Amino acid sequence: MKQRVSTLLREKFGREVVLEKPKDRSFGHFATPIAFSLAKELKKSPMVIAEELASSFEQNAFFSKVESVKGYLNFRLSENFLSEYAAWALENPAAFGTQENKQKILLEFVSANPTGPLHIGHARGAVYGDTLYRLAKHLGYDITAEYYVNDAGNQIDLLGLSIQLEGRANVLGENVAYPESYYRGEYLAPLVDEAIKKFGIEILSDESRQKELAMWAKDGVMDLVVETLANTNIHFDTFVNESSLYDDWERVMKKMGDSVYEKESKMWIASESKGDDHDRVVVREDGRPTYLAGDIVYHNQKFERGYDHYINIWGADHHGYIPRVNAAVEFLGYDPNKLEVLLSQMVSLLKDGEPYKMSKRAGNVILMSDIIEEIGSDALRFIFASKKCDTALEFDLAEFKKQDSSNPIFYIQYAHARIQTLLSRSDMSVDVILCATLKGLDENADSLLFDALLLPEVIEDAFVSRQVQKLPDYLKALAAALHKFYYDIRIIGTQDEAKLLKLLLVVALSLKTGLSLMGIQAKDKMSKED
Repeated sequence: MKQRVSTLLREKFGREVVLEKPKDRSFGHFATPIAFSLAKELKKSPMVIAEELASSFEQNAFFSKVESVKGYLNFRLSENFLSEYAAWALENPAAFGTQENKQKILLEFVSANPTGPLHIGHARGAVYGDTLYRLAKHLGYDITAEYYVNDAGNQIDLLGLSIQLEGRANVLGENVAYPESYYRGEYLAPLVDEAIKKFGIEILSDESRQKELAMWAKDGVMDLVVETLANTNIHFDTFVNESSLYDDWERVMKKMGDSVYEKESKMWIASESKGDDHDRVVVREDGRPTYLAGDIVYHNQKFERGYDHYINIWGADHHGYIPRVNAAVEFLGYDPNKLEVLLSQMVSLLKDGEPYKMSKRAGNVILMSDIIEEIGSDALRFIFASKKCDTALEFDLAEFKKQDSSNPIFYIQYAHARIQTLLSRSDMSVDVILCATLKGLDENADSLLFDALLLPEVIEDAFVSRQVQKLPDYLKALAAALHKFYYDIRIIGTQDEAKLLKLLLVVALSLKTGLSLMGIQAKDKMSKED
């Protein structure tokens, strides 16, 4: 709706027009302060300009009323417009809220090291990234979801060592002296069993084969990661392995030119000149590349693929990493403004008011799979999408196991199921309901219809602002409006039954579409009786 009104006003006034939604719905559906921006140009007061502009909208089919209020131009959409838009949405549910955008985007998220199961910190970035991806897809962007597999470096070598330690202690029965750094957790035991089957038991004691063991094991860990993500309805279009990139390092170094230099037997990138705290090492004394070196080659490969825009979702602890990557992108000859880095803050979990216990299966973290098992993937997705990603999040699992209105995902699902229950109680066929007109609605019904038809604006705003929490906020508000309407208005058996049920179909469409964009399937029936 907002897009259509904006287009109409842009054509009428020959300029972009700011549209706002009045807090008090009695003022109308939309308002614009355009009279204030025209005051200097026309040398008139905003109130006089607004009065003149309001009178120019007579006989406009879009609006039932256009009036000036304290210099603002307020618009109330016509019954014809709302009714026709609602009918179109119900006839074209898959197109509701969609757009056409030609921009090509590469979105990289999660990218956890393939050394252990995903924990809740990974889960937040995963849900945020996938929701952003779904919004972009719905808006017509050509977007690719990518996982960067960090399968090179010390963390992978440590995986091989950890599997050997696990096997020597629990299979060979040795008294193992554990180093300060190693991976622990129950997920290692199956890897030990599979390693013995594949390589023979001697691999547990052969230190020279740690690298071979690690490179084999990381694939098994990635299978576990992909399975956990799939259980949360998160899927990737492409995977890029860090280990596959280093053959290109020499070419990329030459491309970097004088921005890479040698000092103290190391290779450095001159990132301080581009806003970093100081220059950074990219190749160590022993010739091993640093983590940054892999990222430089990876971002070069990204930009060579020719996307219009690149989005990285990283953990909040990577904040200081942004300037050095931006510096590398610029040194490679690309526009760093095309690279957007979004940060995902940490998560604190409670259970019945007490800190949630760490997982034995992971050793020292709370596993994403444990939370899915505890409250289900729908609740997990809703929680992690319901607050700005760059702010800390704390929640109590017990709240999301309740089957009442205090649980927001239950509250929204129940609104959708309640509509389906009403439809099943009606003697009217869906065809008859769809033929009804949505004209002559009272103020409450008109307000609910307008709220339901706002979904396209919410989708666009949530993606453009990168604030996906605006979608669950909208769904909670729409569900609340539906429940209130249900209790305030009698529907079945009334003269307006058909048009009221059609109105509820529009609400159901917005609830279902919004939940789908969060990776959640709407429910037609709930365990609680209506």
